Amino acid sequence: MMTRTASAWRVLVLLGALGLAGGAGASEGHQEEPEHEGMAAMKAQMAGKAPGHHGGVHWGYTGAGGPAHWGDLKDEYILCKIGQNQSPIDIGPVVEARLQPITFDYGAEPLEVINNGHTIQVNRGGGAIMVDGQSFRLLQFHFHGPSEHTVGGKHYPLEMHLVHRSADGHLAVVGVFLKEGEENPALAAVWEHMPEQAGGKARAEKVSLDVNALLPEDRSYFRYSGSLTTPPCSEGVRWLVLREPVEVSAEQIRRFREVMEANNRPVQPLHARKILTPF
Repeated sequence: MMTRTASAWRVLVLLGALGLAGGAGASEGHQEEPEHEGMAAMKAQMAGKAPGHHGGVHWGYTGAGGPAHWGDLKDEYILCKIGQNQSPIDIGPVVEARLQPITFDYGAEPLEVINNGHTIQVNRGGGAIMVDGQSFRLLQFHFHGPSEHTVGGKHYPLEMHLVHRSADGHLAVVGVFLKEGEENPALAAVWEHMPEQAGGKARAEKVSLDVNALLPEDRSYFRYSGSLTTPPCSEGVRWLVLREPVEVSAEQIRRFREVMEANNRPVQPLHARKILTPF
């Protein structure tokens, strides 16, 4: 049985990987825990500082720091190598289940965009989803290209991940596929302020972005239990991947890839998990 201390440490590791413990997106009034060395390193990574390890190698998407080696870079990353509930996955056969619709409660707020060296991330101060009768507050959303999840073995050009946290520290991530089509005005606002250099940050107080504008009309979804798709690959994440993709233009896809090289972790084995979808 996991002790209370071990359970608390798992939550800290999970939040640290996303820069959520005492950093951008933390709850108002949050009191920081004493910072562990591993926590500081993970927060630095998400801030674009990417500390070295094993002779200066830090995690990334190519070479010695690529996904195949993440589990060997730091002890804290061992789940990247041995975890049985890892993300992303290929969405293939699904099981119909009695699942409730996701309730989205997003609104407009000023735009804050950062380039942390691994992705383009938009920090949020409000908005939430309701899942399993529990509220999960939106902390940030970011992008991967090509998509991390695949459908029947096929990638989409881009994938957006909306990261939410409940009051008790659990994470729920909504995945949205982006396909080539018409220009997306909401995404254009993000791209217009996208920093080109790692560590860059832009805040546009006069630009108000409503995240609803980045979601498809049909919000049916696939659900499974998975992990963070970046080190430390912590498990216990509720994944909610929307079925319907959102259109973005070829130029918007090109623009992301111009700033950010391929940043998708390969799909991971499903093992004994089931992919659920509502009736």
